[in-house]
Amino acid sequence: MDFSNPSRQHRRVSILGSTGSIGTQALDVIAAAPERFSVAGLSAGGRNLELLARQAVAVRAPAVGVASASEAELERAIGQAADDAGVSGYTPDLFAGDGAAARVAAWPDADVVLNGITGSIGLEPTLAALAAGHLLALANKESLIAGGALVRAAAAPGQLVPVDSEHSAIAQALRGGTADEVDRLVLTASGGPFRGMTRSQLQRVTPAQALAHPTWDMGRVISTNSASMVNKALEVIEAHLLFDIPLDRIDVVVHPQSVIHSMVQFIDGSTLAQASPPDMRLPIALGIGWPFRVPGSARACDWTRPAEWTFEPLDEQAFPAIALAKRAAAEGGTRMAVYNAANEEAVDAFHRGAIGFNDIVDTVSAVVDEQRASEAASDAGRKLGLDAVLEAERWARRSARVRCGLVESPLPAAVAGSEGQKEKL
Repeated sequence: MDFSNPSRQHRRVSILGSTGSIGTQALDVIAAAPERFSVAGLSAGGRNLELLARQAVAVRAPAVGVASASEAELERAIGQAADDAGVSGYTPDLFAGDGAAARVAAWPDADVVLNGITGSIGLEPTLAALAAGHLLALANKESLIAGGALVRAAAAPGQLVPVDSEHSAIAQALRGGTADEVDRLVLTASGGPFRGMTRSQLQRVTPAQALAHPTWDMGRVISTNSASMVNKALEVIEAHLLFDIPLDRIDVVVHPQSVIHSMVQFIDGSTLAQASPPDMRLPIALGIGWPFRVPGSARACDWTRPAEWTFEPLDEQAFPAIALAKRAAAEGGTRMAVYNAANEEAVDAFHRGAIGFNDIVDTVSAVVDEQRASEAASDAGRKLGLDAVLEAERWARRSARVRCGLVESPLPAAVAGSEGQKEKL
């Protein structure tokens, strides 16, 4: 398949994380454009098995996967949903267990895989979709962050399409010039619920406040990451990996209105920005339809009404996550896998009441520092295999849990990512 210019024909889409925010909106996009899209497969974690079953029956998905339920439980749920809908004769292929999402990602009848899973557990399905030769619409930034060189090596030119609104905006703006005409990328951030707060004020915020994002309706992890700016930090690294722009030429600016989704500044002083009201259906539609636009994906800006857009610098003292991520990414190796895994555990600890808000990024920093101190300098930046990434994540999660007081056992002496635990591609 020529991923640089796929044809406009009907596309069969597999959706990973179908019961989440991205997945449900993707199903809306597909339902609104039946001449362009149909569903090839669905997978979900399983916390909402009934919804997954109803989705599968509604679109007659040929393949359905669930991670945290058995195949028998999935079959029963689909049978009940089919009975409730008055549907007979629907018998999809079913996958259950830890590898279910990867099985759906590799499903041969798909043309496009939309990875909307949250967290680094999306890495294996990402690699499975790429290995199967599918166009990958990537909303699971963590798999690219953790996998880094693995994902880039596995992707053919044009095979990887961003779905995050910021990276979709950059991809669109990059059409306005050649690669050597790009000066820098500018990612916008809404500022989250704590915009304008000082570091001392942030230590007193609550989990409920962290989930009250002013613009987007997201899950617990992503909402908390947006509040701490970890989400924006991951997006900076993602932009670096997707578009091959050096980290020191990627900036972040706070734009509370969330209408300008990101910008590309060119060497002649021109800046191209992509603007649209906040609505993830637009980047989702563009991701699964790339490089073609899908008419009516979302409403447009109303240029007949007065509006104000403001931009302000990021307070890096209150929100140090971006600077920390840039340093970790520049060092290479498994450093960003450790960063991401430690953050996921620290977010969980914050919502359990074990640590304060500032302690999330402080924990990430301490875990990254510990890994750095354990490594020989010659190891940094080595290309890694999947086993090394997964081992680094396991170590980082345990280290973070110990630091957050969630487990009492001492850490193992060896730190993942050190000599002997890395392998070349």
